[in-house]
Amino acid sequence: MRVIVGISGASGAIYGIRLLEELKCLSVESHLVVSAWGAYTVAREQDRPLDEIKGLASFCYDEKDMAARISSGSFPVDAMVVAPCSMKTLAGIACGFTDDLVIRAADVCLKERRKLILVTRETPLSQIHLENMLAATRAGAMIMPPVPAFYTRPSSVEELVNQTVGRILDHLGLPAENLKRWGI
Repeated sequence: MRVIVGISGASGAIYGIRLLEELKCLSVESHLVVSAWGAYTVAREQDRPLDEIKGLASFCYDEKDMAARISSGSFPVDAMVVAPCSMKTLAGIACGFTDDLVIRAADVCLKERRKLILVTRETPLSQIHLENMLAATRAGAMIMPPVPAFYTRPSSVEELVNQTVGRILDHLGLPAENLKRWGI
């Protein structure tokens, strides 16, 4: 399996990082793109340097490299996850304005009818945000905000993050050992 992971500038870089960790454990080939604002957010939210996070991925790309192989539909991938997905990135995806590699790779997934999961991070949501989510969904994306599942009785932020990443893995068809399921 081959999965693209995009980390954009919304708060919640831990979701993309944790997903990369899980993909690595599952021996899934991962292709990482971190936007400039994603790198900014990582620096503020994480105690790990960006280079260490990039080391979790099989391949990394600069957001300005519009000639990267993930920018072409001829490069086969199974899915892409943007975690976190800022409202700016969502807007670019929703209207096809591909001004960076995160958005271009997402655009390719949509046009090629590949799975695209957007872990949107914003609150409250404006009408524009909601309309962009609807447009992205109509184009084939899945909107998956990191909504906590309190039925799991989480005792840490790590458990909340693992629950969301587990749901992402489910939708990618991958094993999700850290996912606590309802009624089980």
